[in-house]
Amino acid sequence: MEKFQVFDGDITSPKGFKACGIHIGIKKKNKDIALIVSDVLAEGAAVFTTNKACAAPVKLSKENIQGGKAQAILVNSGNANACTGKEGYENAKKMVEAAAEGLNLSFESILVASTGVIGVPLPMDTILKGINKATKVLSYEGGLDAAEAILTTDTGVKKIAVSLEIDGEEVTIAGIAKGSGMIHPNMATMLAFVTTDAKIKGEFLQKLLKHAVDRTYNMITVDGDTSTNDSVNAMANGMAENAMLDENHPEIDKFKEAFHYVNEFLAKTIVADGEGATKFLEVEVQNSKSFADAKDIAMSILNSNLVKTAFFGEDGNWGRIVCSIGYSGVDIDMEKVTVYLGNENAMLKIVEEGQGTAYKEDEMENILKHKKLKILVDLHAGVEKAKGWGCDLSYEYVKINGAYRS
Repeated sequence: MEKFQVFDGDITSPKGFKACGIHIGIKKKNKDIALIVSDVLAEGAAVFTTNKACAAPVKLSKENIQGGKAQAILVNSGNANACTGKEGYENAKKMVEAAAEGLNLSFESILVASTGVIGVPLPMDTILKGINKATKVLSYEGGLDAAEAILTTDTGVKKIAVSLEIDGEEVTIAGIAKGSGMIHPNMATMLAFVTTDAKIKGEFLQKLLKHAVDRTYNMITVDGDTSTNDSVNAMANGMAENAMLDENHPEIDKFKEAFHYVNEFLAKTIVADGEGATKFLEVEVQNSKSFADAKDIAMSILNSNLVKTAFFGEDGNWGRIVCSIGYSGVDIDMEKVTVYLGNENAMLKIVEEGQGTAYKEDEMENILKHKKLKILVDLHAGVEKAKGWGCDLSYEYVKINGAYRS
């Protein structure tokens, strides 16, 4: 019996969540403001960027989530409201105040997020009118519109929903995300929002979200840039009426697995939509002394521009992979390292005991033609492991980011 079912849903799939996404004029076209609202005050959890130049909405949301509760999330795209000083913070407050008034909710129960161009003041007249409009068009079917409204350079929506049975009650977990460039560990110009109707202890939800972020969003990279605005927010409103979930609940492992799946799916979808990407890369590091060591090596490989460009050119240059392992900062015995490269059909051993193997070039060429590729590194040093995801670096990436503001 499957532990959970994946279906074509979004953040309004769990009971008691409304949403909307509309175009108000921040961007020249396309939806640019979204609202996600629970019918009741929910348990809230959040993880934010570690960038010291964090944006005004991040600072404000950090304050509002301190109470561990949330009932609404307000998001705008097209303008990051980052590096905008005191004015930016005051504008973020005005956004939350407008939403609180329109929704008849407390200021502290609303989280805010922004994404887009850095260093440009928000067009507040446009935004405040737009928030007023958004509060009036919320719908239990508005999740897709919200998923569209948070996008910037993304090529498509990123959404998922899963359902499972807890205590005989149907529980749903869902999420939407945005992100395409400036993606790097500690998150980046990415936003993710997760809703669930599960009844769960707030402190446990925060712990669960942090654990998931460390192993999903913080294990992806597109270009090595850590952004000013990245946020992952979760709301659990308890309307599924299951018994309270915590570490001791008999079905907690099932919920954990489903919750992790939602976040991993969104994280991988962000990488697959990496700006100009032609290859989706998965790196798994096995038999490490610690998870931290395995993570550092995985991300060192994925962040190497030489590795990324080699995959774009379909060049089987295993030396670049070994090099990136060597400068990861992890204390390892390179003479014990084994590396495999492959895809869903086959894995080819390309390095053994730190040296290249006598593989056939035509086998390598066939593997590199695939869009989805996997690098497996065995350190032969312990029992821990980590998995990360990234993409290649193409001409198109330079083209997109060379003309971003235009």
